[in-house]
Amino acid sequence: MAHVHAILAFVVAMVIAAALTPLAARLAWKVGAIDKPSDRGLAEGERPRLGGLAILVGIVVAFVVWIPGIIHLPHTAHALPGEVGTVHTWTILAGCLVIALVGTIDDIRDLNPLLKLVGQIVAAVIVVEGGAVVTDVTLPFIGSLQFPHEGGFLTVLWLVGMMNVVNFSDGVDGLAAGLCAIDGVAFAVIAFDLQVNGAAILAALTAGAALGFLAHNFPPARVFMGDSGANLLGYMLGVASVIGSLKTNVFVALVVPLVILAVPFLDAGFVIAKRLKYRRKPWVADANHFHHRLARIGFSQRKTVAYLYAWSLLLAGVAVALRFVPYVDRRAPYHVHPGWLAFMIALGVAAILASVYLVYVLEILKFRHFRARELRRIDPDTAEHVIERQVERDLETGEFERVG
Repeated sequence: MAHVHAILAFVVAMVIAAALTPLAARLAWKVGAIDKPSDRGLAEGERPRLGGLAILVGIVVAFVVWIPGIIHLPHTAHALPGEVGTVHTWTILAGCLVIALVGTIDDIRDLNPLLKLVGQIVAAVIVVEGGAVVTDVTLPFIGSLQFPHEGGFLTVLWLVGMMNVVNFSDGVDGLAAGLCAIDGVAFAVIAFDLQVNGAAILAALTAGAALGFLAHNFPPARVFMGDSGANLLGYMLGVASVIGSLKTNVFVALVVPLVILAVPFLDAGFVIAKRLKYRRKPWVADANHFHHRLARIGFSQRKTVAYLYAWSLLLAGVAVALRFVPYVDRRAPYHVHPGWLAFMIALGVAAILASVYLVYVLEILKFRHFRARELRRIDPDTAEHVIERQVERDLETGEFERVG
């Protein structure tokens, strides 16, 4: 029955989000929540924000109908009656409304980054107080790692990170919504196998709302989700991953969310590291994300999104395989099965090679070719070593115009 509820929640959230997105766009035009073209964006004209409000309604309706008042987690020896082992879902909904409100205000008035961070923390603390706290993780060959006192802080850190990671990826038409739909489905499949049905339904309705909005956001987008949508989707996926990981005592509970979300995490990590290296504020937006860099080597928005979708699908497949392929026993003494382990290694290598191909071959090598050709066209007398130095600088700083 829970599987049926997840499918229904997915469909209802999708239909509602798709139906209400045009209305949210009209509201955005009226209140001035408009995204204008900028040097760091890929949009070619003004677009209304506030698509996140349609996503919010889809999530809330499906949530109220199919999410129970309390999510009971698998029993463990660490569970305390009435506290650990249960999550009060009204806190999930309260945090959802808080972060959507903060994002909506930001879409209309451009909030100070510190105020946005405070709003994210408040939303995360609310759900943590409701019981969504990771207090221990079990690793094969190592055993259980306990952090009963640090669990709340670490969970808040994870949720805030998730909100910002999804927000960072929302820089090209259809990317954030598509990635959240892919990742939400993967989370739902794994959560069902972990027997945490509440988390599975939560992930499913989040994926459905993202997919419904994507119908209006796929390139060329007619409306943007804005911070109201990006922060909300990041929050919901973060909560689903936390609840799905609680009290499962399995290795994949820790690894799977990182693998599924590897594309936005790598993108955010790359961008923040570069900003820090050049002494820029890490929260100030720039044009160094994967999608910006692919666009600068001549990829259209659709081609850019297609490549990043494919990358995310491959990594999500690896994450699901980590749960379902019997490469190692799920219980001590954790016997390894060589054949299945070889299969997982091959799958992991394929994912790594695909990542290298996307980041290095498509971006760096193709960029070198196009950028050198452009510099020669601008000044045919430029020496080769000068061109090489300029290309190296452009690759290092990310400060260059579109080529091709």
